[in-house]
Amino acid sequence: MEIQEIRKGILHLIPTPIGNNSPFQVIPISVKKEISSLTNFIVESERSARRFFKKLIPNKNQDELNIFLLNKFTSKTELENYLNPCFSGVSMGLLSDAGCPGIADPGALIVSKAHESGIIVKPHVGPSSIILALMSSGMNGQNFSFNGYLKIEKKQRAKDLKKFEQLAISKNQTQIFIETPYRSDTFFLDAIKALNNNTRFCIACDLSRDSEYIKTQTVLEWKKNKPNLNKRPCIFIIEGGGLAK
Repeated sequence: MEIQEIRKGILHLIPTPIGNNSPFQVIPISVKKEISSLTNFIVESERSARRFFKKLIPNKNQDELNIFLLNKFTSKTELENYLNPCFSGVSMGLLSDAGCPGIADPGALIVSKAHESGIIVKPHVGPSSIILALMSSGMNGQNFSFNGYLKIEKKQRAKDLKKFEQLAISKNQTQIFIETPYRSDTFFLDAIKALNNNTRFCIACDLSRDSEYIKTQTVLEWKKNKPNLNKRPCIFIIEGGGLAK
């Protein structure tokens, strides 16, 4: 007698809002439909995930949800078992705290494991602060590099910024960075001190929120008009404009 192999469930990559706006403003109806049918979720923050579910699908029974936490405290042993529902033929959802899972997000570990295990990965459309910032910067969108978080130590950060500035110039490659909101002001001040005056520098702040602020100008122009970025989520982008100070 031939034993049929159980068809694996799908891992759905579900985006979440990056601002304090309603999910209906940025999340397609197709995502809502997928979430409605799922009960197993891998999330970065259970509180944020349940709040998102409540706003998007108020009638969803949250007592029926199986939540698996994926953050810096998750052990490798726990991680190994998170996709077990998929092996049993049950589809799952992967959520980031904000934005698209797997981008500057620990969800990439789960996606990688899904591929290794032969589980279908299905990404869904939603907001990404990195892409939104690049779109609105006016900089090269064909050749760019996302460099994540730079070192906090000032001398090393200045060195790194100069290195990426050189790459922006020599390769015509837009350089993108992210920083935690409580260090946004510090990053800005370090950047305008380290970078050349004629380097184009974009700040994309509070993306998709009512207080959204996006502006691209030279470092010299930024030195004349310093914005208040205190505790505001920002994406910073540089594009080489030459070496003259």
